[in-house]
Amino acid sequence: MVTKTPKKATKTSSAKTTSTAKATASKATATKATAAKATATAKATVPADYKAQVASFKEKVLNHLRTTIGTSPEKASKLAWWQAVVATVNEDIFGRLTDTQSTHAKNDARAVHYLSAEFLMGRLTINNLTNLEKFDIARDALKEFGLDINDVCEEEPDMALGNGGLGRLAACFMDSLATCKYPCVGYGIHYENGLFRQEIRGGKQVERPDSWREYGSPLEVCRPESIQNVPLGGYVDTQTAPDGTVTSVWHPSSIIKGVPWDIPVVGFRGASVAILRLWESRSTEQFNWDVFNAGGYVDAQTEKSLAETISKVLYPNDSTEAGKELRLTQQYFFCACSLRDILRRYNRSHHHDYSDFAKKIAIQLNDTHPTIAIPELMRLLIDEEGLSFAEAWKITSETFNYTNHTLLPEALEKWPVYIFEKLLPRHLQIIYEINYHFLNEVVEKKWPGNNEMKSKLSIIEEGDCRKVRMANLCVVTSGKVNGVAKIHSKLVKEDLFPEYAEIWPNKFCNVTNGVTPRRWLLSCNRGLAQLYNEVSGKDWPLNLDLCEKLKPYAKKADYQKRFMDIKRANKEVLAKTIKELVGVEVSPDAMFDVQVKRLHEYKRQHLNLLYIMSLYKALLENPDLDIPAQVFIFGAKAAPAYTLAKDIIFAINAVGAAINNDVRIKNKLKVVFLPNYRVSLAEKIIPAADISEQISTAGYEASGTSNMKFAINGALTLGTMDGANIEIVEKAGIENNFIFGLSVEEVQALKPHYNPWDYYNANHELKSILDWLDTDYFTPGQPGALSSIKRSLLDGGDPFLVLADFESYKDAHHRAQQMFKDKARWAEAAMINSATMGMFSSDRSMNDYSRDIWNLKSMDVK
Repeated sequence: MVTKTPKKATKTSSAKTTSTAKATASKATATKATAAKATATAKATVPADYKAQVASFKEKVLNHLRTTIGTSPEKASKLAWWQAVVATVNEDIFGRLTDTQSTHAKNDARAVHYLSAEFLMGRLTINNLTNLEKFDIARDALKEFGLDINDVCEEEPDMALGNGGLGRLAACFMDSLATCKYPCVGYGIHYENGLFRQEIRGGKQVERPDSWREYGSPLEVCRPESIQNVPLGGYVDTQTAPDGTVTSVWHPSSIIKGVPWDIPVVGFRGASVAILRLWESRSTEQFNWDVFNAGGYVDAQTEKSLAETISKVLYPNDSTEAGKELRLTQQYFFCACSLRDILRRYNRSHHHDYSDFAKKIAIQLNDTHPTIAIPELMRLLIDEEGLSFAEAWKITSETFNYTNHTLLPEALEKWPVYIFEKLLPRHLQIIYEINYHFLNEVVEKKWPGNNEMKSKLSIIEEGDCRKVRMANLCVVTSGKVNGVAKIHSKLVKEDLFPEYAEIWPNKFCNVTNGVTPRRWLLSCNRGLAQLYNEVSGKDWPLNLDLCEKLKPYAKKADYQKRFMDIKRANKEVLAKTIKELVGVEVSPDAMFDVQVKRLHEYKRQHLNLLYIMSLYKALLENPDLDIPAQVFIFGAKAAPAYTLAKDIIFAINAVGAAINNDVRIKNKLKVVFLPNYRVSLAEKIIPAADISEQISTAGYEASGTSNMKFAINGALTLGTMDGANIEIVEKAGIENNFIFGLSVEEVQALKPHYNPWDYYNANHELKSILDWLDTDYFTPGQPGALSSIKRSLLDGGDPFLVLADFESYKDAHHRAQQMFKDKARWAEAAMINSATMGMFSSDRSMNDYSRDIWNLKSMDVK
């Protein structure tokens, strides 16, 4: 059908048509220019020998498949292909590692030694390829074999070496130390099973072993030449030499062998390669041959089994005596191995002259878990190297620094003195002496005759069960004590350790946490990374501030569309993953509201749950409620002995099952709990999130790092003014995020007289939601199965003020829903969040530590 133009067209309409045509043509020209620029940029970044590099990589993979793995392309499984890819990449990595170590050794470089109970590394293959800028080469080489690189690399298990933010922070820091070319070694434990693999059965968490390296890992290498022997238990006696010198001699009851496994950590563009050295515990004797020959086949293995238990799991349950002993043994084991290793390498150049030790060695304690390293270094210097107590103390106090990660009293470790007497009697003597000098030379000078102050600041807590306060030992010893966000560092100084800050005002400082942009943007969100390549240049992974060049485009419709198209593509990937993992179908067009982190009451997953229930209730009353469709996504592990946390997981799944199968609400609300949350799953979740839930009670979250990862990937923060949320909002603008709840000051003012029943009785909606938990609506045939959550909030006193923040939280969600309807406004806010997160690169964190705490210099690797 042809429509004719009217013969009589007015001049005005003609002019208007001409103007519109010109505008359209101009817009089309601009779009073509943008596309041409993008194409030109893409071509310019492809090396001239790219095809040759692909061919070379392909040939190496094929060679390793045949000669290293011992199979053929016709028979090879995806696991074999992955192992061949790793072997190929390792050729480059280990060569660079040798160059890095040689450079540092020749220059006798000052180095930092990062001691952490956790290193949540995740998968390394794609990350290593990305940092070496060989991902595209590897992808195209595998494509010629008919393989998808992502499918192949799915064969890699996550390294089960951590639990949550503490371990992931340590992993990011290792990446940045290597990228920024700082001499360093990371030290931790080579866990056999990590924390646990989480399964959800009947809505409840079930813990299973996470045997991540049951058949070995091609990403690590054993270093038997650096094995350390660690003493344990026994007793101490006093010996007097002919000259009258009195010495303490430790007679340990057992020796544990520490076997080091090295994992290379590749800096971006191969700048340098750092080492993460992890210690595996083994018995000095494999088994008792005489007992075995006498028929005691099981008994012959007892010593071996006990020794190997030390590195079996992350954070053994310490609610039992045996668990407490194992956990302290675990901490001592890895610290003792690490310090012996540090001394071994120092003495290669300095031949037991310790006058330069503190000039060459910096040791960072990542929280209180490695605190036992302090008396262990003292012991080694005094008992094995012959230094005096004063000499050893001077070196030790100039070597250590301490990062505090929590204000929660229960997280500040205290160990019963009787356990120290049993396991580490010599260390207890040294701690007593450190405490004696501190109280009588420092505290007495500051507060003469004030025994109450001495009791408060003492490293030893008196009482029915005397305890060693590990955080106090850290503060007394360390040259610097830092918090990990501005507000947290302020609270550490003013609320947690105010008297220590009065003694040493310059000891306390702040280093805000950061995350590596290589893994958390370049590697996991390639669509957005390409946009930044075009707008900011290809050096933004080394300088995240360059991403701010995207900010001027935040109001431009074409860039908004491209940004949100990238987001939608990521949501499609996550929607597919959700379907595969839990069988729930979700729409990529819905708002993805995400809370993924360790399950703890202060992180307030149950506040999120109460809001979901209120929204569900509102939809039941009015299924046509004018709100965007929403998908609430959770991921979290609860500590095995943390009953209420496990109850919250069960409640989320029970409420989610009812909502997801309720046709009355027309798919406007879905709730998903993804099991076994880990780094590789986070890499799919974070780029797809629209809303980042950061809802801890103000004053309780030290910093958070997931908040940074979400914001960098264009999610808007719905959170309290807590931890690094404050600094995120300062950069991205409060108008581009959804802040709610009581401030730190308001929390402190309310807590002394807080009564949750007042909120329960005053708010009909809140009352009805909490009462709903007592019914069997979500747990058919089991009334009261969810009542523990209600009891914790009312009878338990609601320690984290969930009910006090509920209305404000609900209002923040309403604001988010309204903005999400305005697609242009949402896109602008998302782009601004992503573009303004430059300060949250872990490279900046490492530069701050190196400048303000470690006095460390970057060193080019030759």
